[in-house]
Amino acid sequence: MRWLVGWSSIAASFGTVGAVGHHGEGRTVHPVGSQLLWGDPDPLWAVGDWRPDEIRVVTVATSEGAPTTRLAVLGCCGATDEQLRVGLLAARGGALRHLTAWPGSYTAVVQIGRRITVAGDLAGARPVFHTPWANGTAYATAALPLADLIEAQLDIGHLAALLACPETPEALGDGTPYAGVKRIPPGHALILREGSREITGYEAVASLAVAAPQADPVSAVEGVRDALVEAVRARLTAPRHAPETLPPDPGPVPGMGPAERRAARGAPVPGIGADLSGGSASATLALLASGLPGLPGTVLGHGTGAGERLLAVTFNDLSAPGREDEMERARAIAANPRLHHVVVAAGEEALPYASLESGPLTDEPAPSLVVAERHRRRLSAGSADHFVGHGARQVLDAHPARLADLLMDRRRRHLLRPVAALARAEGPSTHSLFVPLAVYRAARRLARTSYRTGLETAASLLPDANRDAPDLDTPADASLASLAWSRPGPAARWLTGEALAEVSVRLQEAALRPAFVQRPGEARARAALARHAADQRILEQAAEIRSQRLHAPYLDNQVVRAARALPESLRVQPGARAAILRRVLAGAGIHDLPPGWGTPSQATSTAAGRIGLRTALPELIALFDAPLLADAGLVEARVVRKALRAASEGEPLPLDGLAELASTELWLRRLVTRRGTCWTGTAAPRQRAVAGVVVPARRTLQP
Repeated sequence: MRWLVGWSSIAASFGTVGAVGHHGEGRTVHPVGSQLLWGDPDPLWAVGDWRPDEIRVVTVATSEGAPTTRLAVLGCCGATDEQLRVGLLAARGGALRHLTAWPGSYTAVVQIGRRITVAGDLAGARPVFHTPWANGTAYATAALPLADLIEAQLDIGHLAALLACPETPEALGDGTPYAGVKRIPPGHALILREGSREITGYEAVASLAVAAPQADPVSAVEGVRDALVEAVRARLTAPRHAPETLPPDPGPVPGMGPAERRAARGAPVPGIGADLSGGSASATLALLASGLPGLPGTVLGHGTGAGERLLAVTFNDLSAPGREDEMERARAIAANPRLHHVVVAAGEEALPYASLESGPLTDEPAPSLVVAERHRRRLSAGSADHFVGHGARQVLDAHPARLADLLMDRRRRHLLRPVAALARAEGPSTHSLFVPLAVYRAARRLARTSYRTGLETAASLLPDANRDAPDLDTPADASLASLAWSRPGPAARWLTGEALAEVSVRLQEAALRPAFVQRPGEARARAALARHAADQRILEQAAEIRSQRLHAPYLDNQVVRAARALPESLRVQPGARAAILRRVLAGAGIHDLPPGWGTPSQATSTAAGRIGLRTALPELIALFDAPLLADAGLVEARVVRKALRAASEGEPLPLDGLAELASTELWLRRLVTRRGTCWTGTAAPRQRAVAGVVVPARRTLQP
């Protein structure tokens, strides 16, 4: 896991490295495995296996006695050195948005005298955390190191909110699973001035009462195309480094192919690769990368025979039905002479819930923990720089709540096609005849419901979420449930009444606080994107392969901004994402796409999840035999075991909710059995991140 950490103390007299003055002369603290980017009085470190080209520090020359002015950019950033200097000068004048407008995915830190500014991203894939420490503020791009630093307790209330309302920022607040460690919201920056802290937004937010100007659809799609092309080009033009020292190749081993040998050596093939699983999002990235000028492919002589072509990986899940059409589309796309196609065949060993007993401790829990081994098998066949299409659905698609925004703008006619599509998805039944009217009424109700009333209503209904769980069997049911300011998550039906009541209090308190909120559809869409980006970040940590970098351009700032300019009337139309990506490819000169390209493939992942649950049922039952979640008062073990058995037998229960419960239990077990700390030095904390988990009026979890 790679992260960035630093702090700002109150006065310059507070020490050399690590605020020595706070701990006493000669006592220091610094992160393990770090490199110092700049020193006292407000030091900054990069921790982990950062590549040389992923760390850039720019300093602007100032007159003698003037405050130090410098900028650190960590990650993949497409800005030139001159653009970095211009952005640094703009930030010195207070313009933070310049720091977030370059192509790529990165974290920017600016130091101007004793003022430190750390900018987060718009999606939330590169978050920033902070906590009071040493009479000042420590900050990092990971929460676990800060929890280690202050020896934080586990925040059970935050875990309850994460399970009950994962897509409701009002329930989660600015907290993390660690008490005392806070997260800045997406689209905000953390500003530190000699220990004091301020969180400020750098992105304009649409008002609830004022309709956003309707963008031209053609120019909006062109903006998405340009942003995606620049995002891909930033990865292709960045210097690429082969792994410094690889273990020796074990040579031909019976039953072990090139991908398995690379995995055994602990490193992927150097070069550029992409997912080619049949999905339109990842296929678009593969085609854009292969079509840009230059030679983006793998380095010669590394066992693929790919030459200088882009390595395209298709994960052929043999256990899931309906993969034949996806495979045919992938083969048709891979006929491109600039692509080298690799098919990774996987059976039961790559199902969801496989290898639950192994895996690293991630920064926080996320549903992706139960599919980490599945993704690791696919990525082990990929290149050192690998494109994935994660985030395209949340960035480009329309959240159902956007129908309410259209009604607020009196654009009723744009509801006809999406509502008709939902009715068709229901099939020929009596129920489908009432779908259009039900959806219209729900959208109108949301459009007329104020933010405060919506949260208060959600808070009043949440305590009954474990008894009156909504029916989400069909797309229309899911859309109707989404037409609200807040709704319970899929795991809420298995939480205890006490846990749900605690989260309900959080929502009630949030409703009373004054807030400048967006329109309901825009707010719900941004919350869903933030939740997905957080899960994508944890997936990268859980499925991490040494010397490999995963690139998700759809979560880049400039792509998110371009997508937000898409008119809502375009977003809500059926098949909008595939149509937008077709036009993106057409604008880049790519027109020949196979039949059925862009067909949704969600059904195959659902089928694989059910098969994986059935296969791993004994391990899951053992996991919830005496769960830590039950010790914390969040679930009843008997109820969860009953749900696992019912889902494995085919009962239509929300599999994503069971995945959230299993992932959180796995994460808790890895956390409380952890030994060691992220810090070293004479003043380093001696205990783990969670020295003891205290649950008021219930029990204490001791690691």
